[in-house]
Amino acid sequence: MVQREVVYVVSDSVGETAEFVVKAVATQFNGGQVEIRRSSYVEDTEDIEDMLILAKRDQSIIAYTIVIPDLKDYLDRRADEEGITAVDLLSPLMNAFETKFHKAPHHRPGLMRKLDEEYFRKIEAIEFAVKYDDGRDPRGILRAEIVLIGVSRTSKTPLSMYLAHKRFKVANVPLVPEVPPPDELYQVPRKNCIGLIISPDKLNEIRKERLRALGLASQANYASYQRILDELDYAEKVMKRVGCPIIDVSNKAIEETAGLILDILKKERS
Repeated sequence: MVQREVVYVVSDSVGETAEFVVKAVATQFNGGQVEIRRSSYVEDTEDIEDMLILAKRDQSIIAYTIVIPDLKDYLDRRADEEGITAVDLLSPLMNAFETKFHKAPHHRPGLMRKLDEEYFRKIEAIEFAVKYDDGRDPRGILRAEIVLIGVSRTSKTPLSMYLAHKRFKVANVPLVPEVPPPDELYQVPRKNCIGLIISPDKLNEIRKERLRALGLASQANYASYQRILDELDYAEKVMKRVGCPIIDVSNKAIEETAGLILDILKKERS
């Protein structure tokens, strides 16, 4: 029977980084027959003392990722006193960063997990924006943090994606005179909805360019001035009924409009 060695992984956060490193090293020795015992979220010296007792009993190694200076120093000192091998997995690289880039570390545990959570929230928001783009599924309207409404070519989709990268779940609904808005739109809290309007001339220009890009005649009804006026009039009536704030996007970049949307939401929710 192959004897399994024990390594205690100690961290003031989850301890996943330390465990991964230990496993990577263990594979270099007899196929990685090492038992890893993790102690996460170490907060005080009592937690460290508990680990020291176990590590000494099992004649094992402690591999740790502790960024709180006082706890790290305590573990180093006590491990040395008890004759226990304690390996700091972060400090050598952190010291190299500090020396080379002239920046001081935050010394706060859990920052990696926070970054991971923010990343996955952004991915979730992007997937949400794609799923509930252009009114495809009205169920998303009530689940969204932001609902954008407006006629075609008022930048609803690019705004939805931009805001999704800011980790907001956004749904957008096109307003077309021939298609009644979904009932869910009138159930959305006023503070969650933003109406987007645009000048008739600007919209006419954008739609003609869109038709040309598609190889269609620019005289199509989609770009006719009267059609545009009818759509804008209809959209304004819907927005008034919803009671939502309205932004004119005529000469605004996506980033500028998104900033205004976030400012409005902040005021509405404060």
